[in-house]
Amino acid sequence: MNLSLLPPQFRRLLAGWIWATVFLGGQVALAQDAQKAAVEGVWQVSVSPYTDHFRQSPDHKSVWAIGLEREFADNTLYGAFGFSNSFGQPSAYVYYGWLFPKVLSAVPALYMKVTAGLLYGYVSPFDDKVPLNYSGFSPAIIPAIGWQFDEKWSAQVNLLGTAAVMFMVNRKF
Repeated sequence: MNLSLLPPQFRRLLAGWIWATVFLGGQVALAQDAQKAAVEGVWQVSVSPYTDHFRQSPDHKSVWAIGLEREFADNTLYGAFGFSNSFGQPSAYVYYGWLFPKVLSAVPALYMKVTAGLLYGYVSPFDDKVPLNYSGFSPAIIPAIGWQFDEKWSAQVNLLGTAAVMFMVNRKF
């Protein structure tokens, strides 16, 4: 169809209708995506480039961690981390937890998080380095405090018992 044969007013009306349909359709899709994310949750990737031990030991190695977490609208979450523990052993942590956003109303970017789960990886000769360890498996509770920079990026500090603090960078998808 040759649109140049149509009157200019009709062409403008048609162009406006097409633009509004595409724009509003996109807005509806974005709203539906946000609603779906609230129900289904959002994914977050976390990376830890540095861990600081409270007491240094010649046995300590460099610690790294990478994890995937799913956060829901009711502020519950679950996730898993793979990491190299303080003694260079490959380790993992699977957990369930709770997010406490906007802990202080005066500082809305500040949040707290606590996770509880199962830790694996501290095996002989370092199996005594975590409490209640049985064949490399032990329970763990990890509190964290963080700062939400924007909707996607945050940074947090995890308290690893009486041993260390782990610094993390997080990105939501």
